[in-house]
Amino acid sequence: MSRSLKIALFASIALVLAGQTTSAKKPTKANTSPSIHTLTVKNIDGKDVKLSTYKGKVLLLVNTASRCGYTYQYKGMQEIHTKYAKKGFSVLAFPCNDFGGQEPGTHKQIKAFCTGKFKTTFPIFSKVKVKGKKKTPLYALLTDKSKHSFGGAITWNFNKFLIGKDGRILARFGSSDEPNGAKVTKAIEKALK
Repeated sequence: MSRSLKIALFASIALVLAGQTTSAKKPTKANTSPSIHTLTVKNIDGKDVKLSTYKGKVLLLVNTASRCGYTYQYKGMQEIHTKYAKKGFSVLAFPCNDFGGQEPGTHKQIKAFCTGKFKTTFPIFSKVKVKGKKKTPLYALLTDKSKHSFGGAITWNFNKFLIGKDGRILARFGSSDEPNGAKVTKAIEKALK
Protein backbone atom coordinates (compact mmCIF):
# COMPACT_ATOMS: atom_id res chain seq x y z
CA MET A 1 0.00 0.00 0.00
CA SER A 2 1.41 3.37 -0.99
CA ARG A 3 2.11 6.07 1.54
CA SER A 4 -0.57 8.44 0.10
CA LEU A 5 -3.18 5.67 0.19
CA LYS A 6 -2.30 4.93 3.84
CA ILE A 7 -2.66 8.64 4.71
CA ALA A 8 -6.06 8.84 2.95
CA LEU A 9 -7.24 5.67 4.71
CA PHE A 10 -6.06 7.00 8.10
CA ALA A 11 -7.81 10.34 7.50
CA SER A 12 -11.07 8.56 6.57
CA ILE A 13 -10.92 6.42 9.72
CA ALA A 14 -10.23 9.50 11.84
CA LEU A 15 -13.27 11.30 10.36
CA VAL A 16 -15.53 8.31 11.04
CA LEU A 17 -14.26 8.02 14.61
CA ALA A 18 -14.88 11.72 15.13
CA GLY A 19 -18.47 11.26 13.97
CA GLN A 20 -17.97 13.19 10.75
CA THR A 21 -18.36 12.11 7.17
CA THR A 22 -17.27 13.59 3.90
CA SER A 23 -20.87 13.67 2.63
CA ALA A 24 -22.99 16.83 2.49
CA LYS A 25 -23.71 18.60 5.77
CA LYS A 26 -27.06 18.07 7.40
CA PRO A 27 -29.34 21.11 7.19
CA THR A 28 -29.31 23.32 10.26
CA LYS A 29 -32.39 23.59 12.46
CA ALA A 30 -33.03 27.06 11.01
CA ASN A 31 -33.28 25.62 7.50
CA THR A 32 -35.77 22.97 8.58
CA SER A 33 -38.02 25.20 10.67
CA PRO A 34 -41.73 24.96 9.93
CA SER A 35 -43.08 27.59 7.58
CA ILE A 36 -45.24 30.35 9.03
CA HIS A 37 -47.26 30.11 5.80
CA THR A 38 -49.36 27.36 7.39
CA LEU A 39 -50.80 29.77 9.97
CA THR A 40 -53.71 32.21 9.99
CA VAL A 41 -53.71 35.40 12.09
CA LYS A 42 -56.14 38.26 12.60
CA ASN A 43 -55.37 41.74 11.32
CA ILE A 44 -55.93 44.87 13.38
CA ASP A 45 -59.51 45.03 12.02
CA GLY A 46 -60.24 41.48 13.23
CA LYS A 47 -60.21 39.81 9.80
CA ASP A 48 -58.46 36.48 9.22
CA VAL A 49 -55.24 36.69 7.19
CA LYS A 50 -53.59 33.54 5.92
CA LEU A 51 -49.85 34.02 6.16
CA SER A 52 -49.61 31.98 2.95
CA THR A 53 -50.62 35.22 1.18
CA TYR A 54 -47.03 36.32 1.87
CA LYS A 55 -45.43 33.40 0.01
CA GLY A 56 -42.53 34.68 -2.06
CA LYS A 57 -41.99 37.73 0.16
CA VAL A 58 -39.33 38.43 2.76
CA LEU A 59 -40.89 39.54 6.07
CA LEU A 60 -39.79 41.19 9.27
CA LEU A 61 -42.14 40.22 12.11
CA VAL A 62 -42.02 42.54 15.12
CA ASN A 63 -43.87 42.40 18.44
CA THR A 64 -44.68 46.05 19.04
CA ALA A 65 -45.97 48.32 21.80
CA SER A 66 -47.12 51.94 21.76
CA ARG A 67 -45.72 52.95 25.16
CA CYS A 68 -42.29 51.34 25.09
CA GLY A 69 -38.87 52.93 25.04
CA TYR A 70 -38.42 51.28 21.63
CA THR A 71 -41.68 52.61 20.16
CA TYR A 72 -39.65 55.07 18.08
CA GLN A 73 -38.61 52.03 15.99
CA TYR A 74 -41.94 52.27 14.17
CA LYS A 75 -40.24 55.01 12.14
CA GLY A 76 -37.40 52.71 11.10
CA MET A 77 -39.86 49.90 10.41
CA GLN A 78 -41.76 52.19 8.04
CA GLU A 79 -38.51 53.30 6.38
CA ILE A 80 -37.41 49.76 5.54
CA HIS A 81 -40.94 48.76 4.54
CA THR A 82 -41.02 51.63 2.04
CA LYS A 83 -37.44 51.06 0.86
CA TYR A 84 -37.80 47.34 0.11
CA ALA A 85 -41.54 46.91 -0.61
CA LYS A 86 -41.13 46.92 -4.40
CA LYS A 87 -38.45 44.22 -4.07
CA GLY A 88 -40.84 41.84 -2.28
CA PHE A 89 -40.48 42.80 1.39
CA SER A 90 -42.95 43.69 4.13
CA VAL A 91 -42.88 44.49 7.83
CA LEU A 92 -45.62 42.78 9.86
CA ALA A 93 -46.37 44.33 13.27
CA PHE A 94 -47.90 42.31 16.09
CA PRO A 95 -48.91 44.54 19.02
CA CYS A 96 -48.31 42.90 22.37
CA ASN A 97 -49.15 43.86 25.95
CA ASP A 98 -47.00 41.15 27.61
CA PHE A 99 -44.19 43.44 28.79
CA GLY A 100 -44.96 46.08 31.37
CA GLY A 101 -48.50 46.66 30.04
CA GLN A 102 -47.00 48.87 27.34
CA GLU A 103 -49.71 48.16 24.75
CA PRO A 104 -52.94 48.76 26.71
CA GLY A 105 -54.96 50.30 23.87
CA THR A 106 -57.79 48.85 21.84
CA HIS A 107 -57.20 47.74 18.27
CA LYS A 108 -58.78 50.98 17.06
CA GLN A 109 -56.45 53.05 19.30
CA ILE A 110 -53.37 51.10 18.22
CA LYS A 111 -54.20 51.54 14.53
CA ALA A 112 -54.85 55.29 14.99
CA PHE A 113 -51.57 55.69 16.92
CA CYS A 114 -49.46 53.88 14.31
CA THR A 115 -50.99 55.47 11.24
CA GLY A 116 -51.28 58.92 12.85
CA LYS A 117 -47.95 59.31 14.60
CA PHE A 118 -45.71 57.15 12.38
CA LYS A 119 -47.67 57.15 9.10
CA THR A 120 -47.37 53.36 8.94
CA THR A 121 -48.47 51.60 5.77
CA PHE A 122 -47.29 48.09 6.65
CA PRO A 123 -49.76 45.49 7.97
CA ILE A 124 -50.63 45.65 11.66
CA PHE A 125 -52.30 42.68 13.30
CA SER A 126 -54.47 42.09 16.34
CA LYS A 127 -52.83 42.06 19.74
CA VAL A 128 -51.01 38.81 20.44
CA LYS A 129 -49.57 36.93 23.39
CA VAL A 130 -45.90 36.17 22.81
CA LYS A 131 -45.15 34.38 26.08
CA GLY A 132 -46.77 32.05 28.57
CA LYS A 133 -49.43 29.39 28.14
CA LYS A 134 -51.66 31.65 26.02
CA LYS A 135 -48.92 32.36 23.46
CA THR A 136 -50.41 32.59 19.96
CA PRO A 137 -49.57 29.77 17.49
CA LEU A 138 -47.36 32.12 15.45
CA TYR A 139 -45.19 33.03 18.43
CA ALA A 140 -45.24 29.44 19.67
CA LEU A 141 -43.63 28.49 16.35
CA LEU A 142 -41.21 31.42 16.33
CA THR A 143 -39.94 30.72 19.85
CA ASP A 144 -39.88 26.89 19.76
CA LYS A 145 -36.25 25.87 20.44
CA SER A 146 -36.95 22.29 19.34
CA LYS A 147 -37.93 23.37 15.82
CA HIS A 148 -35.14 25.81 14.91
CA SER A 149 -32.03 27.51 16.20
CA PHE A 150 -33.70 30.95 16.55
CA GLY A 151 -36.08 29.76 19.28
CA GLY A 152 -36.19 31.02 22.82
CA ALA A 153 -38.36 33.37 24.81
CA ILE A 154 -39.26 36.81 23.52
CA THR A 155 -37.21 39.09 25.75
CA TRP A 156 -39.09 42.38 25.34
CA ASN A 157 -41.07 44.49 22.88
CA PHE A 158 -39.62 44.93 19.39
CA ASN A 159 -37.94 41.52 19.04
CA LYS A 160 -37.65 40.85 15.31
CA PHE A 161 -37.78 37.72 13.15
CA LEU A 162 -36.63 37.79 9.53
CA ILE A 163 -38.68 35.33 7.47
CA GLY A 164 -37.60 34.05 4.07
CA LYS A 165 -39.68 33.76 0.93
CA ASP A 166 -40.55 30.16 1.87
CA GLY A 167 -41.91 31.23 5.27
CA ARG A 168 -38.96 29.87 7.24
CA ILE A 169 -37.01 31.84 9.84
CA LEU A 170 -33.72 33.26 8.57
CA ALA A 171 -32.60 35.44 11.48
CA ARG A 172 -33.63 36.90 14.80
CA PHE A 173 -32.83 40.32 16.21
CA GLY A 174 -33.26 41.82 19.66
CA SER A 175 -35.10 44.93 20.74
CA SER A 176 -32.01 47.12 20.48
CA ASP A 177 -31.30 46.05 16.88
CA GLU A 178 -32.60 48.98 14.86
CA PRO A 179 -34.93 47.85 12.06
CA ASN A 180 -33.26 50.27 9.64
CA GLY A 181 -29.74 49.66 11.01
CA ALA A 182 -26.94 47.99 9.05
CA LYS A 183 -27.26 44.61 10.78
CA VAL A 184 -30.94 44.17 9.93
CA THR A 185 -30.88 45.77 6.47
CA LYS A 186 -27.89 43.63 5.42
CA ALA A 187 -29.87 40.49 6.36
CA ILE A 188 -32.95 41.78 4.49
CA GLU A 189 -30.93 42.53 1.35
CA LYS A 190 -29.32 39.08 1.46
CA ALA A 191 -32.75 37.41 1.81
CA LEU A 192 -34.16 39.40 -1.12
CA LYS A 193 -31.44 38.18 -3.54
